[in-house]
Amino acid sequence: MKIAVSGKGGVGKTLIAGGLARGFVERGLKTIAIDADSSPNLGLTLGLSTEQTRKIVPVSENKELVDSKTSTGYTGVYNLNFTVDDIVKQYSVPTPLDVNLIVMGTVQSMGSGCMCAPNAVIRALLRHLVVERNEAVVLDFEAGVEHIGRGTAKQVDALLIVADSNLKSLEIAKHIHDLAAAADMKQLYLIGNRVMNDEQKDAVTKFAKENSMELLTFVPWDQKVIEADMLGVTPLKNKEIAAVKAIDGICDLLLKKTA
Repeated sequence: MKIAVSGKGGVGKTLIAGGLARGFVERGLKTIAIDADSSPNLGLTLGLSTEQTRKIVPVSENKELVDSKTSTGYTGVYNLNFTVDDIVKQYSVPTPLDVNLIVMGTVQSMGSGCMCAPNAVIRALLRHLVVERNEAVVLDFEAGVEHIGRGTAKQVDALLIVADSNLKSLEIAKHIHDLAAAADMKQLYLIGNRVMNDEQKDAVTKFAKENSMELLTFVPWDQKVIEADMLGVTPLKNKEIAAVKAIDGICDLLLKKTA
């Protein structure tokens, strides 16, 4: 089970990614969560403290690690034949929700052709996690799938594109959908997040239909999520929160659709 989660910044995709990772663990799947956002906070969602997350160095910014994998001793010349399985063992962080977390950092886009050292390590690690390992993997990305690379993108079981009823959010969701389709990703689903009423549901449903996007489900707006964030605790520990229940239900939907 390899699931990618993407969407416009601020639409709540990280809570959905964290909830899915936690849900897979509770269903007996060993799970790795990947934070590939330029402003990583998946660790907080998975129950780590602010102090703990601040100590995590993203893979792309770990110069010692990158150099150990790619250095040849010649300026501008990189070794691209290296193993990455040891990175999972050494740099994954256990979280209170029993999900192992790897903070990737960001890389260049699929079309840029950049083969700088951090890019090479991240691309190889993503391919290893998505293609070669048996664990469930949940990838939390920025607004796009550029991080993955086309070859790896094809191996992702499903891409969840998160949006609220705001038109800007929906337009970015469409852009992500089109890029993912061009990269031959298999199953693309829109999730309407933070919906407060039927009017907002109708707006998301209408947009999805007009743009040939498959709407998977809705996650309701919940004040308790806001309150938990203000207190610096993860909402995922409270299963009575309506949004958390809805996200947990997405796990079952995905398990059926990718079976």
